[in-house]
Amino acid sequence: MPLHAPRSFTVPWGSDSVLVSNVEPTLPDTSRDADLAKVVDAGKANPVTLLPEAAWQAVARATTGIEGVAVQLRPTTADPAGLLMVENVDGATLRSVVTRVHLSELLPGIQPRTGMEVMEIPDPQVQGITDEGRPCAIVRYRYQDLAHLRDHVWQTIHGTLSLNSYAPSVLARKVTRNLITHPVEISFEDGTESFHALVVRDGITRLASAWSVLAGPDADAAQTAQLTVDSLFGKKATASSGAGGAASDAGSGPLGERLAAGREKWRRKLKEEFAREIAAGEPGPRAAQIAQTYVVPAQIAVGAEGHPGHLLAAEDIFDDAIRSVLASVHVEFKQWDTAAQNVEVATRALKRVIQLGDSLVPKDDLQVVHGLAVGRIPVEELPRVFAQEPTPPGTALWRAVYLVHALTRPELLEPLKDQAKAIKGGKRMGLKGFAELLGPLIDLPWRSYKKHVTTQARNAWNNGGVLTSDVIQEWEPRPTDDFTSLVKPALEGDIDARCTLAVAGGVALIADKLLTRNVGSALMAAKEKGGVPFRADVNQVVEDLSQQHNERGLWILALAAERFRSDALPENAVTMRQLIHKQKSGDESDTPYVHFRLDLDSPDKIERDGNGMPVTLHQWDVVWASNPERARKAHPPKARPVPAAVNPGTPVPPATGPESTALPKVLIPGPFVGSGTTASERAAGDEPEADGSSASEAGNPPPAPSTPRPASQRAVEHRQVLRESVTTARDALDHLQLLEPEVGRHTPIVPLSVLDELHKLLIGLQTDVENLRRRVSRDDDDPAPEDEGAQEEVGV
Repeated sequence: MPLHAPRSFTVPWGSDSVLVSNVEPTLPDTSRDADLAKVVDAGKANPVTLLPEAAWQAVARATTGIEGVAVQLRPTTADPAGLLMVENVDGATLRSVVTRVHLSELLPGIQPRTGMEVMEIPDPQVQGITDEGRPCAIVRYRYQDLAHLRDHVWQTIHGTLSLNSYAPSVLARKVTRNLITHPVEISFEDGTESFHALVVRDGITRLASAWSVLAGPDADAAQTAQLTVDSLFGKKATASSGAGGAASDAGSGPLGERLAAGREKWRRKLKEEFAREIAAGEPGPRAAQIAQTYVVPAQIAVGAEGHPGHLLAAEDIFDDAIRSVLASVHVEFKQWDTAAQNVEVATRALKRVIQLGDSLVPKDDLQVVHGLAVGRIPVEELPRVFAQEPTPPGTALWRAVYLVHALTRPELLEPLKDQAKAIKGGKRMGLKGFAELLGPLIDLPWRSYKKHVTTQARNAWNNGGVLTSDVIQEWEPRPTDDFTSLVKPALEGDIDARCTLAVAGGVALIADKLLTRNVGSALMAAKEKGGVPFRADVNQVVEDLSQQHNERGLWILALAAERFRSDALPENAVTMRQLIHKQKSGDESDTPYVHFRLDLDSPDKIERDGNGMPVTLHQWDVVWASNPERARKAHPPKARPVPAAVNPGTPVPPATGPESTALPKVLIPGPFVGSGTTASERAAGDEPEADGSSASEAGNPPPAPSTPRPASQRAVEHRQVLRESVTTARDALDHLQLLEPEVGRHTPIVPLSVLDELHKLLIGLQTDVENLRRRVSRDDDDPAPEDEGAQEEVGV
């Protein structure tokens, strides 16, 4: 039995009450340096663990069970490797200690499920670490500078809590399942000195939820993220230049020691606060918040061994093993979505091909392809990376061309498919299955800007994408600043020009929802609603468009690639609701982004209607151009009906009925708060008369209490406040929607809980405004009462 029995009590959490169980009366003490040395010595003596001494110090500093960790590390007669937890994964064996660690000693690591998302703050570069050819159970995270590290941690905590939170559960029962963690070396490109810490690779939502509990029920995701960053690194965000040190709140010395001292100082304050709170007769919520989050259970990987015959490079064994553990957890138990799994499979398969050395492609070239695939090499670096003449433009679409070309070379395609099958555990993988893996890799630069059609685009990749029979053969990209210049050589039979147009134009059409997976319903849909003349796989449509004899198809591909923009959606792809919002918010670029139908006889290749207006391109036109003969068979031309002769002497009755009604009224944007003018706005939106009552009185002494201003004069000010507040809210919402593409899909621009609260407030405001409008309207419609001797009104 423990010396002091745990306590249970109920505390408020927002609008609810939570029964908090098993609150320990004291918090763990800080370990002394002599105790930390026990873990360091035991770890260095264990034959199967291999970590730098600084990493062992990070492990010892984080744990609250020094003796228990040392016991697990010490060899025994029965097991020379000690009592470590053993996990066998594909190609490696992982060994871990199980203990409890300080929440404030854990950093959130890179989340594999965000590999298919565009993040505002990029992930650090990851590099494995070895010692005399043996893999160490540690990786190196390379950040740009200390601010990059802080911003990345802030983004991870904020984005995680914006999607999900277990805060009430953590408050009630603590974190109950082990977090999968391992040591990491944090290094910086700007010369700031590196330091070692523990990062969480699985259980980041539990980690973020614990910080949310510590922040309190009134703290939103942003405030919780800021608390995390300030607690881990202090409140100073800059690193001193030249000396490579960092400013921190804890004296001088190496950066890692200063940061550790700052965290220890923060924990002492937290412990003193807990002691005061728990001593009360009825402990409050703050005592529960601290007690339930001060420490968390963790499984810390400290050793990795590659299996015989597994040819991964030593620096990749540990990271691949950790990713295997995470993938097994999130595929068998808590699945990532399909796109996240595809990113994980594709990048790991490419990494394995690089290390196995079976491909005929040089390893250096494959490393470049891997950097492009995971986003480590930015789009702007394309001219430097592919320095042959002519160099490709540094654009997102050219990144897609070179990435598809590299990953579908005959000498690389089959090894990649074999490794992907091994990772997924399947027996076969066709061309469509491989194209499915490429979809979330290709759309990395524009997926947040075109997120409204991401589902349709990835479905198109699942249906073959741009992997035509020619694209997966031998060819080379033809860099150019004008895709239309490739049409002529393509018509003359240049395979490089044809395949470049097929990939670039096909990717553009897919990304802009002008080429989607043809399902049965598309055959019955109208042309303007995404209908198609016949069913065909996406890669077959692209292949037919890129044939040498198909001049119209080649021009469609070239113009689609030439007009493609990675930072917006074309008007062809957006819905009517999105167009109305764009009209209301005033978010219009100088040059409209539209794909037009092709007219081969026009100088600019744009088809125009009878009024001279360009005709918008539809998926129907794209599919029709791929195989006009098949399209005409499916939709033969119909004979035009001959109208009956009309007797000139017969009067034509006026049109009546529904056909004669006027066009439906359209909401026209008005000046009031960026939305269409409505009856309520006309009633309540008139500007107050400029009688100077509010402006001139601002500098005058207030009226005497005995003679307050008339209510009608005070109402003028409140009407102005009401209107300005609504306008400000409209502007804030517009700004949020403009920022949404930069934030990405992983983090909602406004959390759902906040939107629910705003929705309730707005419904109440709308109800009150509508009730007031009806009263005013009713008063205006009522006839004036007839008094005795009342005179007729002759003016207003």
